[in-house]
Amino acid sequence: METRYNPQEVEAHWHDQWKQNNDFAPTGKGKPFSIVIPPPNVTGALHLGHALNNTIQDILVRYHRKLGCDTLWIPGTDHAGIATQAVVEKRLLKDEHKTRHDIGREALVERIWKWKEEYEARITKQLKSQGLSCDWNRQRFTLDAICARAVRHAFFNLFKKGLIYRGKRLVNWDTYLQTAVADDEIYYETVKGHFWTFQYPLSDGSGFIPVSTTRPETILGDTALAVHPDDERYKKYIGKMVRVPFVNRDIPVIADGLLVDPEFGTGSVKVTPAHDPNDYATGLRHKLPMINIMNNDGSLNENAGKFQGLKGEKARDAVVAGLEELGLLIKVEDHEMQVGHSDRSKTTIEPYLSDQWFVKMDNLAENAMEAVRSGEVKFTPERYARNYLDWLGEKRDWCISRQLWWGHQIPIWYCATCSEEDLKKAFSGREDIYFYPSHNGGWLVCSEEKDLGNDAVPGHELVREPDVLDTWFSSALWPHSTMGWPAKTPELAKYYPTSILVTSRDIITLWVARMVIFSQENMGTVPFHQVYIHPKIMDGQGRTMSKSLGNGVDPLDIIEKYGTDALRFVMASLCSENQDVRLPVKAEKQPDGRTINTSEKFEIGRNFCNKLWNASRFLYPHLEQAGALKGTSLAIFKSLLALEDRWILSRLNSTIKDATKMLEEYRFAELTQFLYRFVWDDVCSSYLEIKKAVINRETLDAEKKNAMAILAHVLHGVIDLLHPVMPFITEELNATLFPGSERVINSLWPTADLSLINADIEDAFDRAFAIVESVRGVRGRYGVSPAQKLSAVLSVDNETTEKSVQECVRIITELGSLSTLTIGVKAKKLKFSASAVIPNGELFIPLEGILDPATEIERLHKEIEKAEGFVLSLQKKLSNEAFVSKAPQTVLDLEKQKLATQNDIIEKCQKALIELE
Repeated sequence: METRYNPQEVEAHWHDQWKQNNDFAPTGKGKPFSIVIPPPNVTGALHLGHALNNTIQDILVRYHRKLGCDTLWIPGTDHAGIATQAVVEKRLLKDEHKTRHDIGREALVERIWKWKEEYEARITKQLKSQGLSCDWNRQRFTLDAICARAVRHAFFNLFKKGLIYRGKRLVNWDTYLQTAVADDEIYYETVKGHFWTFQYPLSDGSGFIPVSTTRPETILGDTALAVHPDDERYKKYIGKMVRVPFVNRDIPVIADGLLVDPEFGTGSVKVTPAHDPNDYATGLRHKLPMINIMNNDGSLNENAGKFQGLKGEKARDAVVAGLEELGLLIKVEDHEMQVGHSDRSKTTIEPYLSDQWFVKMDNLAENAMEAVRSGEVKFTPERYARNYLDWLGEKRDWCISRQLWWGHQIPIWYCATCSEEDLKKAFSGREDIYFYPSHNGGWLVCSEEKDLGNDAVPGHELVREPDVLDTWFSSALWPHSTMGWPAKTPELAKYYPTSILVTSRDIITLWVARMVIFSQENMGTVPFHQVYIHPKIMDGQGRTMSKSLGNGVDPLDIIEKYGTDALRFVMASLCSENQDVRLPVKAEKQPDGRTINTSEKFEIGRNFCNKLWNASRFLYPHLEQAGALKGTSLAIFKSLLALEDRWILSRLNSTIKDATKMLEEYRFAELTQFLYRFVWDDVCSSYLEIKKAVINRETLDAEKKNAMAILAHVLHGVIDLLHPVMPFITEELNATLFPGSERVINSLWPTADLSLINADIEDAFDRAFAIVESVRGVRGRYGVSPAQKLSAVLSVDNETTEKSVQECVRIITELGSLSTLTIGVKAKKLKFSASAVIPNGELFIPLEGILDPATEIERLHKEIEKAEGFVLSLQKKLSNEAFVSKAPQTVLDLEKQKLATQNDIIEKCQKALIELE
């Protein structure tokens, strides 16, 4: 075997082997197990969140493949309408100083397709580099022909059922991209602004009503002034009219207890239904006019009078100056507020009254909620079902139109000059066409499959709806569109519904809920029965990883530095039930001059790989001597089994049983820790240490051959158990140690032999190893060399424990380097002895003759005095507000760690003094 594990060479080899043998494709045999990958956006490179998500999926796929299931994992990417168009538009503006309107729809879409081809290839390479065992021959794209056909069918069916309609509603408007965006695509930031208070003049000239606002420019769209019905200050004004400054429009004073808090501000509220969600609801309640004062780009329109054409801060400043000029401005106060921003363009979101397409959600949402309430769809962790149910419970209609050019263009055509008869005649007998009569003589034609050309109705022009569908419309179809729906394909018949969805909590509402809705509507069933929500990775300070903070970690950098298996192991180890997990990040300069972000946690994964490799390398010549490398398994003779042999076989089978349960219950962090401890502690640190003398015998006697048979069996088990998490090193070790055996990806998952599990032996060895660790702890505490033999006395609680420990005396004395171990029920502590508590007893180690009591006690007092001095100094520094307020968090953390270390020294020295005095 090679002297060191080289992940780059090993990974390249096994990538080729799996591909050549088509190992990732379904076998057509066994119980179906299917997953569709959450398609990453073609907007750029993948990040650690993708690495975590995909690692978990691959663990499940490889595990079920080894169970003998017929596994199908479909990969793909998402066109990500608004996100992708935003990045391409930004590049266009930066490189060519042009907007999309300068080059036109066709040219922009062509550029985005080029972007897609470049970044999809890059993303696919990244996914493959992580060892993901997807069936790459089935890779899909949400805008490809197969998915586009599914989108047309879904839209067509919903429209025919009356579940899609067009309406004028208040939406979140991105003025940079000039499109509607979803609530979930907005983030909020605290912005320093102002609170302007001005006088609203009564129309009859009899006085004024004071009102405060954070957006004075929207006064131009006011259609009412609201007061609380019980507010004595304003009761007399209810029903009267006030005049909107600048545009001289008379609007009513209305009473509304829902909108107005009489204790806040002036107790009156200007109502602008077309530009505020609360005002919009008020407008609906009172049937107020809704006056839009804004153009698509955020500038003021003709309804703004003399302010037309102004935008943003300039519009606001001009209106405030106008109010001051009219003598209506009372005061200006500083004010902080939460302002919504578009997640894609990073610009301020404007509430905007606009004609949009919507899906009616009431019945669809109720059906999707029932799927979770009934247990047909289950969330792990269970708490995330509440996010799903709460959001669907609002039953808000879904705005599915976007004013973009990249995406699925809505399959609707208008004909302003056609009569109903013209359209019916032109499309008679066409099942893929649905005619919807409208107020102007038949303006709507909906196509299921094919685009409609201008010659479809002779003498008339058909104009297609320019809007595209919300990205999540096509994404919601992903589980069944990737398998060929609406066609009745063999894949749908066999692999649908899929087995599980693995995703992040961020898109439970945007994606998970909508997939359930569309699957129920199109397939008559849910798209999956299990949803596993994995944690979100934060940096060491609890911040989201991002380019702007410079704390993001590129998975490819980690793969290059530590290897893919190290990355995967750490990713799986983070998947506990915690909502967020912290990964301390540090910048590190590489030999090629680059600086990358990494984390010490990945060293754990690399070290684990090295430990496994080195242990196998140590055993390699001995396995070869015993004949284990000839492709045939060695027989284990039960008559030759020593106690430690029965223990390791029990531990192996317990590990198989427990690891299987953890995988079935999605307890990935526990799984990695459990397997790590079994390999590192049980196999390497304990069993190999106990058996070292036997293993190193030059002669292959019966005892050594049996030991090698046991180790070959254990290594086979380790390789199989670790394979879903660490596929590369396990394949390499299997091919090296057991040439000619089946590839691990295809070998069956091990089954626990329950007859070999012995809880009593495992408990006895746990106690024995606790004793050994206690002995080693005493040596470390007092600086006693491992070469120096010690004697020990073990006081136990009962005879059962005494007998159990007695069986392990040989192992304890060898590993602990003890000359004698005396065991007794309620044995007395000898003078000048160190002590340690162990399960069901206490260990005493006499130190007389090994240490000079007076010298050791003096040394311990000096250590305590020295540490106490450090503690006082550190406490003084950390209580200094000037230092704490200016020091970086990393410096503060370091000082706190120093303090903890010194306190630990004091505690241990004081404990030692108690033992010795």
